[in-house]
Amino acid sequence: MTSFSFLGRPWVRRPLTITALAAMVLVSFLIAARPASAHGSAIDPPSRHYGCSNRWDTTWDNPVMAKLDPMCWQAWHANPAAMWTWNGLIQDNVRDDHRARVPDGSLCGGGDSTYAALDVPGYWRARDVNNTFTWTMHDQARHGAAYIHLYVTRQGFDPTKQKLTWNDLELVKDTGPFPDSGWPTRPGDPILNGVDYSFQISAPGRTGRHIVYAVWRAGHADQNYYMCSDVRFPGGNPDPPADPPPPPLPADSGCHATYQRVQQETGRFQGEITVTAGATAITGWTVTMQFPNGQVVDSAWDATVAAAGPNWAASNVGYNGTVAAGASRVFRFLGNWLITNDPPKLSCKAA
Repeated sequence: MTSFSFLGRPWVRRPLTITALAAMVLVSFLIAARPASAHGSAIDPPSRHYGCSNRWDTTWDNPVMAKLDPMCWQAWHANPAAMWTWNGLIQDNVRDDHRARVPDGSLCGGGDSTYAALDVPGYWRARDVNNTFTWTMHDQARHGAAYIHLYVTRQGFDPTKQKLTWNDLELVKDTGPFPDSGWPTRPGDPILNGVDYSFQISAPGRTGRHIVYAVWRAGHADQNYYMCSDVRFPGGNPDPPADPPPPPLPADSGCHATYQRVQQETGRFQGEITVTAGATAITGWTVTMQFPNGQVVDSAWDATVAAAGPNWAASNVGYNGTVAAGASRVFRFLGNWLITNDPPKLSCKAA
């Protein structure tokens, strides 16, 4: 393991990072060995694998992601190489018999065990659409299409509880063959640097969550790509909240705590808590931290910190529990954050 200075303190890189580097080497090998596989996928509404890669490519090992996007979290940790190769979910030489090559329950992963985590039911990030909407995919290799078959799940299918089968789908569009020419390009985008194919889809009678499923057979060979895009039509039941509101913290008892963010960089931050005794001396203290954005405490010094339900509890260590009346003690911690890093609410209880 590698030790380096982070935010003013020595820190040991977690083994997970070594795993990530190994996965990156694997991805490089896969792409080098099979360049034709780098074609593309649906980008709007995004396929599950493109959406996960696009949102979390550089932060996939940050534990805050488990709360912010739990379905992508499980997919990344099932196989990070699969998420990095979002443009390579392919089956060769299918001879148009997609049902035989891609069995029921494995449609989102294209019948490939590498991408099996995409088949797990749950609350994948869904795009709000109307019953007539535009579907767009990106073709990096510019091979056009022998066809794209576009399906929408039938009313009554629940993607949060059911794996997708062929009988759950209704074919709503067959594009037929077309070349890659005449479509919008993205020459300045380092990731999406090919052409976009867009089609209008109509899915009357649908409400709530559904899956748009696409089968794209490339125009130059019998290469077939499969993709699930999660959508939400008007009506239907709303998604449950990712986390119920936490209960209010108890009032301070015998001490008071204040918070200061000492330093911050992408995905990581250092916080400092000052514990001040009240009108009488105390012999121990516990500070409860309630973070509003799913932040995760990674390590601490001058305190013992552990998860406590939706909160984090920090208690004194042996040498700093005794605090004279009106005096203070300080402890610091390292944490993980994503998107937003608002300060925590605090509650202090003296022993």
